[in-house]
Amino acid sequence: MAAIMQKDLVAAGSDAAIVAALGRRSLVLVGMMGAGKSSIGRKLASRLGLPFVDADAEIELAAGMSISDIFAKHGEPYFRAGEARVIARLLDGGPQVLATGGGAFMNPETRAAVRAKAISLWLKAEYEVLLRRIKRRSDRPMLKTEDPAETLKQLLKEREPVYAEADLIVHSRDVPHETIIAEILDALAPRLAQSVAAKTATGDRVS
Repeated sequence: MAAIMQKDLVAAGSDAAIVAALGRRSLVLVGMMGAGKSSIGRKLASRLGLPFVDADAEIELAAGMSISDIFAKHGEPYFRAGEARVIARLLDGGPQVLATGGGAFMNPETRAAVRAKAISLWLKAEYEVLLRRIKRRSDRPMLKTEDPAETLKQLLKEREPVYAEADLIVHSRDVPHETIIAEILDALAPRLAQSVAAKTATGDRVS
């Protein structure tokens, strides 16, 4: 009976019920640089009363240097290996809202770990929106090329089919963050309600 009530509460979008239904799982935000994973993720975590963790910040902390410096000194393969290790470790610390770097979800092992221990959400932004946003910053190692706009276009082409494997998709655009957060919760609630229902049907514990 309690599980059925919780399913109804989750479906209704209760923040507390959403957190309860997450259990120890994390909510992992994936998507391109400039999609708003960190800024939206931080406010979403605050709304749900969960910790917010930025995988890039954790990578810099572990390495003792900036991501730009890691790329410059060691190259992308070295960075990606470290990124995968850090994310695997972070996924054991849920529940939390975890923002990942733009290339993190491209790693098959990372995707498998996220699938097992989290709910993944692709913050999908259109090319023009991303281009406008990334022009405000010059610390994007993947875009330090002769033609950053074309590089961004190619990265989108390569990555979007993989991002589409995420559990949920919400469009990031130039609207108040509260609007995006509301849409994330609206998408998350029925997904978690299905999870509660499935566990109830098999006799598993909801948490």
